[in-house]
Amino acid sequence: MKFVDEAKIHVAAGAGGNGSTAFHHEPYKPKGGPDGGDGGDGGDVLLRADGSIGTLAELRDHPHIKAGRGGHGEGKRRHGARGKDRVVLLPPGTVVYGEDGQVIADLAAPGHELLVAKGGRGGRGNARFATPTRRAPTFSERGEPGEQEWLRLELRLLADVGLVGFPNAGKSTLISRISKAKPRVADYPFTTLVPNLGVVTVDDDSFVVADIPGLVMGANEGKGLGTRFLRHVRRAAVLVFLIDLAADDRDPANDVDALRRELKAFDEVLASRPSLIVANKVDAGRDVLPRVLRRHAEALPISAVTGEGIEGLVRRLDDLVKHSRSELAPSSGGYVRHVVRDDPIKVTRHPDGWQVSSRRAERAVAITDLDNEEAVGRLQRKLISMGVERALEEAGATRGDDVVIGNASFEFEPDEKSSSTAHEEG
Repeated sequence: MKFVDEAKIHVAAGAGGNGSTAFHHEPYKPKGGPDGGDGGDGGDVLLRADGSIGTLAELRDHPHIKAGRGGHGEGKRRHGARGKDRVVLLPPGTVVYGEDGQVIADLAAPGHELLVAKGGRGGRGNARFATPTRRAPTFSERGEPGEQEWLRLELRLLADVGLVGFPNAGKSTLISRISKAKPRVADYPFTTLVPNLGVVTVDDDSFVVADIPGLVMGANEGKGLGTRFLRHVRRAAVLVFLIDLAADDRDPANDVDALRRELKAFDEVLASRPSLIVANKVDAGRDVLPRVLRRHAEALPISAVTGEGIEGLVRRLDDLVKHSRSELAPSSGGYVRHVVRDDPIKVTRHPDGWQVSSRRAERAVAITDLDNEEAVGRLQRKLISMGVERALEEAGATRGDDVVIGNASFEFEPDEKSSSTAHEEG
């Protein structure tokens, strides 16, 4: 499967089922009373990190995710079935962004789960609205629409060690030498077009190495493969700056400084991670090694081709990873269940009247049968208790103005009575 580390998806939770308006009919019981059942709640959309998934390719090709809607209520107080949830499996390490570009959650480990779209509540049947003074309600609620939103997914590989270097520095060859990974290797720049992961075993311990595609100057601005793959080293506990001793188009002694500048421009925290400087291709550039060591005395010379210095490198990396794992703060990812958003009442003027924006108000309109006079009267009292009427008056609305809430349009008729008498069940 092709490696895909970005995807944009549209999630839509299921709508709630409609409540039923029904009355009990039985011989010799002419006043059986209301017995309409409730609609079922709509299904939720959940994102879950799963170790069996390694790419976002499936979601990029099929971006529309929808949960099941709730069943409608029926007479004899029979309630509708709940809609089926939709669980979307993602690679561990997936970061979820909202439409505003803000991070919603970091699903860093297998099992981390996020509820991204909550199903609509099922409408209540008319049996729910019977009171001592309203014994035969002729209305019920419609199901609430499910939440929906566009999300952006970004995969960041879960690796302990990130190999960072210019194109053709030998990263793919090194990862194939120290692990069982078999990336494609050839003698030309940008051999690696996707990140490769390899598991390195040291005695009874192991760690994961990521081979990140080669950087070029200006990568932090998106040049070359740019920021598309720089993010994959963000989780790495240890960075390896790989110097190409055989490079003939630049001075290898300057590689580390240039690479650090690119990382710092991209993410200052990342640039400060524990690191190891490795001078690769010592078999072909042994005469250049002294100049590099004068700049970087701690550099470890190796040859990924011949195996020279590899055992010492692996031991050093194992020690660094163990130390860094204990130092790094735990990931902010976790079992984030749902994002609760503020719901202020916003009134805006438009050429033909007024627009009211409020999730609660829009939901109240959506679940109301606007063809039922009794239901509309109840809606008006609910909007007053929410403060919608007051917000319209403060904005300058006058009697007779058109008011749009959700998909419905009304004529503004402010209640002359005190809103204190307008409270009713939710």
